[in-house]
Amino acid sequence: MVLVDRTNHHLFQPLLYQVATAGLSGSDIAQPVRTILRGQRNLHVHMAQVEEIDLAGRSVVFDFQRYRLEYDYLVIALGVRTNYFGNDQWAKHALGLKSLADAYAIRERLLAAFERAENLPDNHAERTRQLTTVVIGGGPTGVEMAGACVELGRRVLKPEFKSANLSETRVVLIDAGQRLLSTFDPELSERAKRDLERMGVQVKLGVRVEEIGEGYVVAGGERYEAATIVWGAGVSPPPLVKTLGSQGVALDKSGRIEVGTDCAVAGQRGVFAAGDIASCTDGAGVRVPGLCQGAIQMGDHIGRVIMADVAGKRDAVKPIKYRDKGTMATIGRSSAVADVGGWKTGGFVAWVLWLLVHLIFLIDLRSKMTVMLKWIAAYVFYKPTGRLLDAPKA
Repeated sequence: MVLVDRTNHHLFQPLLYQVATAGLSGSDIAQPVRTILRGQRNLHVHMAQVEEIDLAGRSVVFDFQRYRLEYDYLVIALGVRTNYFGNDQWAKHALGLKSLADAYAIRERLLAAFERAENLPDNHAERTRQLTTVVIGGGPTGVEMAGACVELGRRVLKPEFKSANLSETRVVLIDAGQRLLSTFDPELSERAKRDLERMGVQVKLGVRVEEIGEGYVVAGGERYEAATIVWGAGVSPPPLVKTLGSQGVALDKSGRIEVGTDCAVAGQRGVFAAGDIASCTDGAGVRVPGLCQGAIQMGDHIGRVIMADVAGKRDAVKPIKYRDKGTMATIGRSSAVADVGGWKTGGFVAWVLWLLVHLIFLIDLRSKMTVMLKWIAAYVFYKPTGRLLDAPKA
């Protein structure tokens, strides 16, 4: 068995926004893959970039010296990348949040903006720009980032800055849809909006972004001057997936790989796809969502299918059945929304539930204990831990 990944670590993405806003460190939510799988004697790990998947030749080509590895079974779980909807030139101004590198870049830009604001005189237009953050996208990533950014400035860092008035920290959340968290119950969406506005976030709905440049966003005909711009409006499969379409693999309109109820790619013996890049409908006709729980369930099912196929009993494996374990999003301190098993709640109860669920799904005990202690310290003392900057750029 061979595992290939372009990084050497497993990343718990739901908490990535807390690294971006200085609440946690990267090592709190990421663990080396080799450490996690050190007990798997039949497993080889390669840190490499996959450049080509040759379905006809049943092989995968790595970037390192164009090394080619043949396979009997292939599981494609490449994840997704930030989608700027044809405006890739915006990427250098509006930072996505898909990796540790993205989180570090946002954190540096955000904290450096506060530091620069401290050096500027009162009523200076540039100070206002430095204290302004624009978040684009009203899904869980955008909502959580907006809430964390406004809390960081107005509540956490405010006492430590003597010149810049961080109570003037401005966060603008822009989304083209008519409500936040569009996959949630409308009542929870409205509650999330109210809670964000109560915290000081300016929510702009039904507004499309028209232009993004160095330090500004134009949306709905209005220009927003901002030192920090975060893009959380969409995702798309990596370019490698598109090359599979030219090899006869069916892709949906979003560019994801169409798979059957066994998560197998039609017409390709021993090839499976899982996670955000897979378009899957389960045996009951339920669409498997592009969420963490969907990816985990697809991965488990693929493992069962392969083991059964090796044993000559593949027909005995029933179609995948997606089990919806609920959705939730945190908004800020003591505030979240959750829909679990039809039980819809918000506020402090949802926030505690969110904390517990995310602690459970962290991958090892050290991470669970570290994150729990940091959360307790942050709640009691308002002191985030990941705030070091090294010569921030202008």
